Amino acid sequence: MKAEDLIERNPEKMGGVAVFSGTRVPVEFLFQFLEDDQTLETFLDQFPTVSRAQAQGVLGASRDLLLRS
Repeated sequence: MKAEDLIERNPEKMGGVAVFSGTRVPVEFLFQFLEDDQTLETFLDQFPTVSRAQAQGVLGASRDLLLRS
């Protein structure tokens, strides 16, 4: 999946904050959960509108962006 398929930004939705496509869940929440030693499972349980594929896709896209040389 491409980042454009995983994340949407719309000024009319959550003030333009990056959210998982088709949801109102900010992408930042995923990183906050992981930084706070929460598991991906816990995140998915808390935000059932986010699919595992979306969460893993965002993590993979972030990894690729950071490791790009």
